[in-house]
Order: sequence, then C-alpha cells, then structure tokens
Amino acid sequence: MTDYKQVIIVRTDIKMSKGKLAVQVAHAAVIAAFEAYKRNRDWFEQWWNTGQKKIVVKASSADELLEYAEIAKRNGLPVSIVRDAGLTELPPRTLTAVGIGPAPSSKIDPITGGLKLL
Repeated sequence: MTDYKQVIIVRTDIKMSKGKLAVQVAHAAVIAAFEAYKRNRDWFEQWWNTGQKKIVVKASSADELLEYAEIAKRNGLPVSIVRDAGLTELPPRTLTAVGIGPAPSSKIDPITGGLKLL
C-alpha cells in the first residue's frame, strides 16, 4: 500500500509567535490540499482516507522555501506558498511557509527528506 502525506516547511529565521506559526502551517496545509483535490483527486482521496498525515519541517530562509517549492512543482506535486497578510506580527507579504502534497511519500521524500523536523 502506498503511503501518502503532506509536508509543511516553515521559516525559522523570522520571529513568529506559536499561534502565528500554527496559523501559517494551517494555511499551507489547507491550500496545498485544495491544490491536490483540484489537480490529482486520487492522491487527495488516498491521503484523506488514511488519516491526512502531515509532517512539519524547517527551513532557514525565504529563498530556501522557494527553492523547495520550485523543485516540488517541477516534480508535479501540489504546492502552496504562504505569504502573511501583515495584519499582526509580520510585514505584509512575508513568506512564511510552503506546503507540499498530499502526494505519495515516495515522491515527496526525495525532496524534503533531508529537512529537520520543527
């Protein structure tokens, strides 16, 4: 049986409260899930029916986030790029998180497998 998951990558080089961080992770997860639902319904349904596995890992910069997003896009994976609205803690349009998947783990792991857990 194929394992499905979603990976959320968050920046650690900017100051976010725990609440802000949680919201940014949630935004990335929901947006990427909708991308999967629109583009690859089978991946979404497999992930949905097996517990919606999510992994949160960290990156050290906006450039690193964008690099992972581009690699994932080139590999045909659902991707979300989250930029904060700037209403509370961060300047407007601050890049905070990237969501990849849901997709087969075998397609996500070669891209994000080397990142450390948050």
